[in-house]
Amino acid sequence: MPDMRVFLLLALTCCATGWAAGRTVTDSAGREVEIPQSIMRVYAAGPPASILLYVLAPDRLTGWPRAPHPYELPFLAEPYRDLPETGRLTGRGDNANLERVLRTRPDLILDFGSVRDTYASLADAVQAQTGIPYLLIDGRFENTPAALRLVGGILGVEPRAEALARYVETLFGELDAALVETPLEKRRRVYLARGPDGLETGLKGSINSEIIERAGGRNVADPGDGSTRRGLVRSSIENVILADPDTIVTWDPYFYASVWHDPLWAGISAVQNGRVYLSPTAPFGWIDRPPSLNRVIGLKWLAGLFYPDRMNFDLRVETHRFYKLFYGVDLDDPQLEQLIQWTRGRPPDRQHD
Repeated sequence: MPDMRVFLLLALTCCATGWAAGRTVTDSAGREVEIPQSIMRVYAAGPPASILLYVLAPDRLTGWPRAPHPYELPFLAEPYRDLPETGRLTGRGDNANLERVLRTRPDLILDFGSVRDTYASLADAVQAQTGIPYLLIDGRFENTPAALRLVGGILGVEPRAEALARYVETLFGELDAALVETPLEKRRRVYLARGPDGLETGLKGSINSEIIERAGGRNVADPGDGSTRRGLVRSSIENVILADPDTIVTWDPYFYASVWHDPLWAGISAVQNGRVYLSPTAPFGWIDRPPSLNRVIGLKWLAGLFYPDRMNFDLRVETHRFYKLFYGVDLDDPQLEQLIQWTRGRPPDRQHD
C-alpha cells in the first residue's frame, strides 16, 4: 500500500510552492515539460546536475547529492559549503526516495548526463508521481555550451550562462586549432587508471573518459571490434601492458603513489618516462567524478600535457581563473599549489625516491 506520508508531503509541497505551470520547454531528450515561470529551488538528480546548478545559479540548489568532504570545502564558495545532503535519484549509489525529494520542496528536478530511454522513463515516472517538472539535459562534452544556455534560460540567468558558454567555446576552438595538424596516429596513447589498483577504466566514447579524446588523446581502452560498448569496465594488468600507453592519467592518490614502485607496471612506457599524472579532485574531479562542468579545467590541463608546444599556458593562472569564474572561489597560492602539485608527472630519475 502506498506510503501515506508521501501523499501528505506532496499535498503540502503543492500548496507551499504553487506549481502552476508558466511555460513549456523541450529538454535534451525531446520531452516537452511544463515548468513554473519562476524557479527558485532545484533538486539535482545526481552530482553532475548539482555542479551544473552550482556554477550557474548556486542559490537555487536545494542541496548536494553527496555532502562535500572536508578537504573539498575550501574550494567551494562559503555560502554553499553546508547545504544539506539530499541524495541522488540517478547513477551509481542512487539513494533518494520520493519522500526525500519532496522534503526539499523543489520547483524543478534537473538531471545532467545521459538522456537514454532509461533516464527518460525515470524522469517521466518521477514527474508523474510527484507532480514536479523533471528535465533531462545532455551532459556530453560537445553539448556543454548548449546545456549552459538552455539551463541558464530556464533559470533566468542568461548573462551568466553566456559568459560560461563562451569560455568553453573558446577552449574548444583553441584545442581544435592545436590539433588540426596532428594526425591521429601521432596523438598520445592514453590510459585512464581509476581506483587504487588502476584497473578500472572507461571505454572509448564513454562519458567518464571522453575527455581523453576531446583533449586530442587516443584512449587505449578501445574494444577495437566495432563494438558499441561504453561505460566503466575492469581491465587487467596484462591488457594495460599489451596496450602500452605512453600517458596514464589517474585521480586516485594511492595508485599514483604506488605505480612508480610496482613491478607489474614498471615496463609500461608511461611509467618509464614519468608520464603518469594525478588529477586534482577538489572540489570536483578534473577528469570525471562526476562528468560535469568540472571537466572543463581538466580538458585544458590534459591538452597542455598532450601538446605543450601548441597549448602553451600557465596552469596556475588558468586554474585560478577557472575557479573564480566557475566556482566563485579566489584561490590563494597555497591552495593552488595543493591542487596542481602532482599534475606535472614525475621525472624518470625521481621514480624510485
